[in-house]
Amino acid sequence: MSKVSRRTFLEASGSLAAVSAVTRTSATASPTQADVSGLPRVRQRLVDPPLVPDHAQVADGGAKIVEVELVVEEARRVIDDDGTEIHALTFNGSIPGPLIVCHEGDYVELTLKNPPDNRMAHNIDFHASTGALGGGALTLVRPGEQVVLRWKAVKPGTFIYHCAPGGSMIPFHVVSGMNGAVMVLPRTGLRDGDGSPIRYDRAYYVGEQDFYVPRGPDGDYVTYDGPADGIGDTLEAMRTLTPSHVVFNGRVGALTGDGAMTARVGETVLFIHSQANRDSRPHLIGGHGDFVWEQGSFSDPPAHGLETWFIRGGSAGAAIYTFRQPGLYAYLTHNLIEAVELGALAHVTVEGEWNDDLMTQVSPPGPIDGG
Repeated sequence: MSKVSRRTFLEASGSLAAVSAVTRTSATASPTQADVSGLPRVRQRLVDPPLVPDHAQVADGGAKIVEVELVVEEARRVIDDDGTEIHALTFNGSIPGPLIVCHEGDYVELTLKNPPDNRMAHNIDFHASTGALGGGALTLVRPGEQVVLRWKAVKPGTFIYHCAPGGSMIPFHVVSGMNGAVMVLPRTGLRDGDGSPIRYDRAYYVGEQDFYVPRGPDGDYVTYDGPADGIGDTLEAMRTLTPSHVVFNGRVGALTGDGAMTARVGETVLFIHSQANRDSRPHLIGGHGDFVWEQGSFSDPPAHGLETWFIRGGSAGAAIYTFRQPGLYAYLTHNLIEAVELGALAHVTVEGEWNDDLMTQVSPPGPIDGG
């Protein structure tokens, strides 16, 4: 098995720490630091995906400071029904990390904690933020440390966040599970291309994750004693650009069966979809994207009536659909090989009354006429 050098393992801490020190000095000397002492503070209770935090779709009053806490958890995770195991790197123990929700003009104040029993340095890059490598240069914490970062949400839309400690550790941490998303809503809420308001009854966050689990000489997946032990082999597997698994919310089947998303006929559902590393093509079998922000920007009018939409690697998008029929819907990436063979498939169970006008079986299967 390939061994990773100490230099590769530690390059993140050294290189990014140097940038961090310079950036902190510059930030401390900045004459433009805002006085936010008078702003109300709201503590957001983060929840495991696909659920999203409680939030107002239209902002109530002026700007707020939205306080959130992310705790780094390095832990073993089983990622398929065969018992394949990885040493996951996570925010708050979930893959993806929790969705954070705020409104344009709000401040997000993050407390990032790296418990002392962890083995690696970590940080966080918010694509929704402005400056200092997305916060990465100001948030590098070694085991036993915590840091507090505040940034202003100036662009409405959906954005990813991820760990980015430097060098090869950036993709290694991302494909080990350290990514999530932020939704910055316009203060007046979502609107269609004509400016009319769009409301949703439910919201779900689907985080697509590619894993690169090394195989041994016998062709079986390899299990390692600790998160650092498999770095060399994992980097080799990553360089093939061929994932062993492509899954939703951390493992094959996470959003099927008892974990399936739910809705009722007539309900409007917002789906936030992120992919921190690879391109994806979400599709709802039996439904459509009534309104789709596939590039994630709520400043732009949504597309209408899409069958499949495109999520670029390193981004998050949003789609809204009002369910019109009951039944079991498949939500998947329409690279069908990745959906069916590698795991990127979810279910939505919808309750309600069937509408024969939209679809009906005129005659059941039977012998061919005249056969």
